[in-house]
Parts: sequence; structure tokens; C-alpha cells
Amino acid sequence: MSYIALKHLHMNLAALSGLLFLVRGIWMLSDSSRLQARWVKIAPHLVDTLLLASAIGLAVWSRQYPGQFPWLTAKVAALLAYIVLGSIALKRGRTRGVRGAAFAAALACFAYIVAVALTKNPLVLF
Repeated sequence: MSYIALKHLHMNLAALSGLLFLVRGIWMLSDSSRLQARWVKIAPHLVDTLLLASAIGLAVWSRQYPGQFPWLTAKVAALLAYIVLGSIALKRGRTRGVRGAAFAAALACFAYIVAVALTKNPLVLF
């Protein structure tokens, strides 16, 4: 697989991961029983595992690592925040208000990650 193919795979997996999170968040806010479907519990984990593997592959291939490049460090930090907020939004939030606020914040983190990836600038918002 070429670097460009791996990069496109990573971008497509990121888009799919974000879409799955958005759909699950909407279903969570509407108390949909669809959240209990087997594929909804499996597919996001599969996609996110492949997304992480492609990210590691890109880092190794390009020799660009977090800590070495500020934009990549910012992406990893935002990813960790996204994971924590997503967990609160979809599982651990005790009230609908907490889950909704965490969902909105997680979506903002996702948007920041995409913006940093496109611009290679951790200060993209300023």
C-alpha cells in the first residue's frame, strides 16, 4: 500500500468514525432503541481500531511523531479529549444534559482534529 492510499484510507475511516459518532449521539439524545443493535455496538470499535492502525502507519511511514510536530501533538491531545467526552456522551453521563453537553464538546473536538489535520496548524482557531 502506498502512502497516498494509506492517507486516503485514514481520511475515509475518520469520516466514517465521525459519522457513526454523530448518528449514535443523535440516537442517544432521542432515546432510540437503535443504539442497542448489535452492529451499532461493534462497527464503531472496528472502524476506530482501523483508524488508529492507519494513523500509526502514517506516523511510521512519514516519520512524523507526536511530540516532534506540534500539530500532531495537538491532534493526539484532542483525540484523547474526544474519547473521554464521547464516553461521557454515550455511556457515562448521568443525565441527559451532561450527555448532551459532552456530545457537543466531543463534536467540537472532532472538528478541531479535522481542522488541524487539514492545516497542520495547532492554532487553526486563532
